Amino acid sequence: MDSPHGAAVAAENLGLKGPRGWAFRGATFSAAPGSLIAIEGPSGSGRTCLLLALTGRMRPTEGHAETGGLRLPRRAAAVRRIAALGPVPTVSELDPAFTVAEHLRERALLQHRYDGSLRALLRPRRERVATARARIDAALDAVGLDPATLPKAERTSVRDLERLEALRLALALALIGRPGLIAVDDADLKLSDAERAEAWGLLRSLAAGGTTVLAVCSQAPEDAVTVRTDTTGAAHPSTTTDAAEPADPTDDEGTADAFAETGHS
Repeated sequence: MDSPHGAAVAAENLGLKGPRGWAFRGATFSAAPGSLIAIEGPSGSGRTCLLLALTGRMRPTEGHAETGGLRLPRRAAAVRRIAALGPVPTVSELDPAFTVAEHLRERALLQHRYDGSLRALLRPRRERVATARARIDAALDAVGLDPATLPKAERTSVRDLERLEALRLALALALIGRPGLIAVDDADLKLSDAERAEAWGLLRSLAAGGTTVLAVCSQAPEDAVTVRTDTTGAAHPSTTTDAAEPADPTDDEGTADAFAETGHS
């Protein structure tokens, strides 16, 4: 899939404090455009908060970061335009009642309505439909999802998708906007060893195609730029791949605290 050059990501002593203390603190790292970046750590260590801060969705308390050359937190709105969210519980989730086709049509419509140029908005309807279809097909191809192989093809409901199929769909939706960065929470949650390898292979392929990938996980692959968070609130580069228990996203107190502090729900 054609994609703009990925967004470089860097942080220096980045930290975010919630009502009950630091969600994360001291995050310092840099990653080139098109990198696979893994935020590795146990539940409650602020992994999701760091992901959201780097994508302009949460305002850090101290330090600074840059995503795509845009300084955070000052340019957060601009960062949100180039950094798309894949699956992030409570923030960006698939609707289980929607079908695959409904999700794709909705995202293509939103992309056209809010991100299109005036010239694009004035093009004939047939041309607009063809452009949207081309974007959808390219996104599906990039994530390796063929709706024809699903139980009810594009009419398959999200609730009937396997976890990896749902991940592929969520990433395809993000890619429709041709972002410089895609962020994924709980990339390896509740996956078998074979499924985990397949998921990382998918994320690695997106990075190889030029889109920077930022993924929260319990165990990072060796080839990723890895930033490890811990329960003390610290975040630092890591060269280890020690396994941690998969996180329960409903039990991440650091994330909940920071959401409360920044006004998210």
